[in-house]
Amino acid sequence: MNGVIDGKPEAVDTALTVLLAEGHLLIEDVPGVGKTVLARALARCIDGTVSRIQFTPDLLPADITGVSVFRQQLGTFEFTPGPVFAHIVIGDEINRASPKTQSALLECMEEGQVTVDGITHRLEAPFLVVATQNPVEMEGTYPLPEAQRDRFMARISIGYPDAESEQRMLRDREHGSPLDRLTPIVDVAGLRRMIATVREVYVSPAVETYAVAIVQATRDDSALRLGASPRSTLQLVRAARARAALDGRDFVVPDDIDALATAVLAHRMVLVPRAQHPDGRPVRGVDEVVARIIATTPVPVPQAPRS
Repeated sequence: MNGVIDGKPEAVDTALTVLLAEGHLLIEDVPGVGKTVLARALARCIDGTVSRIQFTPDLLPADITGVSVFRQQLGTFEFTPGPVFAHIVIGDEINRASPKTQSALLECMEEGQVTVDGITHRLEAPFLVVATQNPVEMEGTYPLPEAQRDRFMARISIGYPDAESEQRMLRDREHGSPLDRLTPIVDVAGLRRMIATVREVYVSPAVETYAVAIVQATRDDSALRLGASPRSTLQLVRAARARAALDGRDFVVPDDIDALATAVLAHRMVLVPRAQHPDGRPVRGVDEVVARIIATTPVPVPQAPRS
């Protein structure tokens, strides 16, 4: 994946973390920086089912979840699954569809199931939604509702590459797309075993207290109109487990929480108008508030063994 997304190892690491933590990933940035390429690269590495949905203003909820079709010969209705029935679902430009269509993913992302005409259909695990969106201020976009954003475990931005990475990109794509050279390195059964291993990573009570303190601080911060939800606490700890496993550890440390706090929490929070830091400086973005909360939250220190 790093060979496809030049100079963005942090974005690749976060995508893998979300995959192993059984979450969903939101990639937000301007057009042309590789949002969809990152999503497709992740999908190419897994030998499972993959579907891609191009979100447009005329897309309907049934175009995502599927519909019940009447079979005249049998005199019954038969459910035809939509593209959401896959291990990895790539939602391209999700905020170009109406809020009604966006809401079709709520049940899928939270409960791993789809209900059509009163009948519930389970989605096969693992199930990962990788959605891309353009900044809200761009033409033809609808802001994602708070409930929709809260379903995503993490949000990342790719950003523009540096000059060296962009030049390397020109050379790599001279004879075709690097995506064509990617082959699966793990099957679905192997991915399930990896996810089961991540669930067993140990989180000490001190680290749990630290994660809860950070999330609760967002609800009391004067610069925020909406703080992080209890769901975000669960997802922050689950993501920290995956990061620890990727680092070869079977336990979580506070650095794992710090490294993931912005990606997991920032997209769930809403600033008040003309938000300010406690020292009077204007807040330029939610990321600044998360960084300040991390810096002021006491880090748990291991106690020395008694003699």
